[in-house]
Amino acid sequence: MPGGAEQVRLPVTDPVRRAVSDWLTEFAGAGPLVVAVSGGADSLALAAAVAAETAGDGRRAVAVTVDHGLQPGSALQADRCAEQLRRIGFSDVRIAAVTVGRTGGTEAAARTARYRALLQLAADLGSDGPAPVLLGHTLDDQAETVLLGLARGSGPRSVAGMHRWRPPWGRPLLAVRRGDTEKACAAVGLTPWSDPHNEDPAFTRVRLRTEVLPLLEQVLSGGVAAALARTADLLADDLQALDLIADRILPSVAAGPGLLEAATLAVEPPAVRRRIIRQWLAGQGISGLTADHLYRLDRLLDGRDGAAVRLPGGWDVTRSERYLRVHRVAD
Repeated sequence: MPGGAEQVRLPVTDPVRRAVSDWLTEFAGAGPLVVAVSGGADSLALAAAVAAETAGDGRRAVAVTVDHGLQPGSALQADRCAEQLRRIGFSDVRIAAVTVGRTGGTEAAARTARYRALLQLAADLGSDGPAPVLLGHTLDDQAETVLLGLARGSGPRSVAGMHRWRPPWGRPLLAVRRGDTEKACAAVGLTPWSDPHNEDPAFTRVRLRTEVLPLLEQVLSGGVAAALARTADLLADDLQALDLIADRILPSVAAGPGLLEAATLAVEPPAVRRRIIRQWLAGQGISGLTADHLYRLDRLLDGRDGAAVRLPGGWDVTRSERYLRVHRVAD
């Protein structure tokens, strides 16, 4: 639990603190929290806001910084970050050293290692499931995520961006700008670390941040980042509604173990059909479906008997009489 009344606190009017206060009120109970802190302005400001909001309320807040070991001096930087966290009032500060693999490139592998360590700590702290893990993603990060989703044609779930709360991951700052996090750090005397990777144009996000978004802001006369984040919010609401519709219809078309009523499902709108198919297959333990898988599965609804779609993990879905049937390839 953060402690020490003499600590400099963010004022209640600070936009970062207001965002954290709103998030805690909406999503958090009285249990422990994990605050992930890289040492950059966004996560340090998040930590300062959590320290201010939880001071004296009895809640246990654990701050953790992850040492990826990818750069010389990374352990020293992790120690500096930990010291700043103690100075703003965290009595429980952890440094998690991780080993970064090679799968998916450096950025993706580091993210995988980091999230694994955070999830393990959250599981250790939580008494009824993992404790919430708060991440410092801002509105600017959300805008970059939306642009990436659009450019890759990843579908509406990707364009909807990051969620404020998808257990155990919480993102209180998705409506806060980077400039506000920098001001918050200055207000409490924190010195953010500038990760060299954040300036390396070899990373797609860096070029989006330093080249693409500034150009869009210039060409479209400003407001682009906020508009992209707003688009993500609106699309997330639409996706939630479609998922609820699919949830209600699925029991009426599920015809038994591994069977789905093709003709009945075929009359539903395409967006609903594909969600129902995804949920049906998730119930069979099948994941990793791409947009192409879902489009080909959707076409099976009006297809001929014997048509099949091969899925990840050694599964086939075939059309047989009135049904779609999922079965292991070896069956």
